[in-house]
Amino acid sequence: IYYLLFNLLIVRVKMLASRRVFLNSSKSYMKSNVRLFSAGNDKYDLVVVGGGPGGYVSAIKAAQLGLKTACIESRGSLGGTCLNVGCIPSKALLHTSHLYEEAKHSFASQGIVIDGNISVDIDKMQANKSKVITGLTGGIEYLFKKNKVDYIKGFGKLTGPESISVDLNDGGNKVVNAKNILLAVGSEVTPLPPVPVNNAEQKIVDSTGALDLAKIPESMVVIGGGVIGLEMGSVWSRLGTKVTVVEFLDSITPSVDKEISNNFMKTLKKQGFTFKLSTKVTASKVTDNGVELTLEPSKGGDSTTFNADVVLVATGRRPFTKNIGLEELKIPTDKFGRIQVNEHFQTNVPSIYAIGDCIDGPMLAHKAEEEGIACVEHIAGFAGHVNYDVIPGVIYTSPEVATVGKTEEELKEAGIKYNKGIFPISANSRARANNDSEGMIKILADKETDRILGIHILSPGAGEMIAEGVLAMEYGAASEDVARTCHAHPTLSEAFKEACMATYDKPIHI
Repeated sequence: IYYLLFNLLIVRVKMLASRRVFLNSSKSYMKSNVRLFSAGNDKYDLVVVGGGPGGYVSAIKAAQLGLKTACIESRGSLGGTCLNVGCIPSKALLHTSHLYEEAKHSFASQGIVIDGNISVDIDKMQANKSKVITGLTGGIEYLFKKNKVDYIKGFGKLTGPESISVDLNDGGNKVVNAKNILLAVGSEVTPLPPVPVNNAEQKIVDSTGALDLAKIPESMVVIGGGVIGLEMGSVWSRLGTKVTVVEFLDSITPSVDKEISNNFMKTLKKQGFTFKLSTKVTASKVTDNGVELTLEPSKGGDSTTFNADVVLVATGRRPFTKNIGLEELKIPTDKFGRIQVNEHFQTNVPSIYAIGDCIDGPMLAHKAEEEGIACVEHIAGFAGHVNYDVIPGVIYTSPEVATVGKTEEELKEAGIKYNKGIFPISANSRARANNDSEGMIKILADKETDRILGIHILSPGAGEMIAEGVLAMEYGAASEDVARTCHAHPTLSEAFKEACMATYDKPIHI
C-alpha cells in the first residue's frame, strides 16, 4: 500500500508541475500577444460601449489581459441599469422593507417588544438606497483606474467598423478608434401603449419610478406578474400598500417551473397580494386621486374599471439598439431588436461584437458578465465559453425563488424520463429555528443516469443556495453525488441535500 501511495504522490506532483508549466506558458503567450495588440499604436485594442455589468466587467477583463481599453457610458455613472435603477436599488429597498415587516409582525412572537409606534421614514429609506448606489458605482470607477481602463462619459454611436462617434456629456464630440468594438448597450423598459408612463407624476410609473416613490401609496396595481413587478410589489406591500397584480397569462412567472410558480403565488396571497390573471389592460386615465384602468379578459369579454393610487408597468424590457449605428453598418437585428451574433459574440462586421441584454438570451446581469469575459478572452486569442444550460435565475421576494436548468414541463415536452425529488422547507431545522420555513426544493434528474437536469427552489436564501446546484450541474453531478456530500448542520443547505436524497432514494427527515 505504501508503494501505491508513493506512486500516486509522484503522479500528483507531475500533474501539478505540468499545470504550472502550462500556466507560465499561457502567461508568456498572453504577454507576447498583448505586444502585438498595443505596441506603437494610439488606437485602442478594445472599446466597450456601455458601462453596465456586462460592459464594465468586459472592460476590466480586457485590461487585465493587457489590451488597451476604453469604456463609453452616457449615464454619468457606471453600473448600468442594474446598479443605478435596477438590481441593486431594488434589493436595498427589499431589505429595508423586510426589516420593517419583521419588526411590525414577527418581533413580538419571538419575545422582542418595541414600545411605541413603528414607522417608516421614506426620505431616510431612499437616502440609504442612494448611498448604496453611490458606493458601488464609485467602486467601479476605482476599478477602472486600478486596471487602467479609460472612462469616456458620453453617448457612443458606431460610425465605422473601427470607429465610434461620442457625444460627450460635458459638450462637444469625440471620435474614438479601436481595433475591436464591444456593444454592451443593455436594455430599456418596454412601453405599454394603453398605459403611458410618467415617472415625474408618480402615478403611472415603470420600475425606475417605483424605486423613487416619495410616499407609501394606499393601493398599487402591478401590470405584469414577472420578476420586476413581484419584487417591487413586495417592497410596497410590506410597507402597507394594497397590491393587485394584473397578468395577461393564466399564471405568474411564466418561465418558472409550474409547481414552484403555483406555490409561490399561494405564498404571495398569504402576504396580501391580489391577482387578476388572464386579464389585459386596454386603457388608463390619470385622475386627481390616482389612476383608473380599464380591464378585459385576455381572450376578450366585458370590460371593467379598477382604481389605484399608483400603477406600476412591469411588462418586460427590450434591447436598447436603436440609433447606435447598426443600420448604417448593416448589422442585422431580429424582430425583437436583438443584435445577431455568432458563437464568439461577433456580428457580421468582424471587428464588432455584442453581449448581454442586446443579444438573445435571458436579460440577466450575470449572464452578461459571463458573455463579456468569454468574448474578451476570444478577442485576446484565448478560448471563451458560456454554458447557457446553467444560468441561474432568482426572484428576490420573501421567500426567494431560484431556478436553474430544465423545468418539469420542459422535460415532459422533450420526452425525457426523469426522477423528481421534493423536500419541504418546513422540515428543515434551521428554517424552523429562524421561524421562516415557507417553501420547497425540487430536483429533477435523468431517470437512467441520475444526472441533475433542473433545480427549482422556493425558500429563504434561495438565491445563495442555487449556487451549489449551478456548480453541481456545471460538472455533470448526479443527485446522489450531492446527497452523499456532507452539509453543515443546522443549515438551509441541508434541505438541498435532502431534496437530492428524495430524488435518487429517500430523504431522512420526512
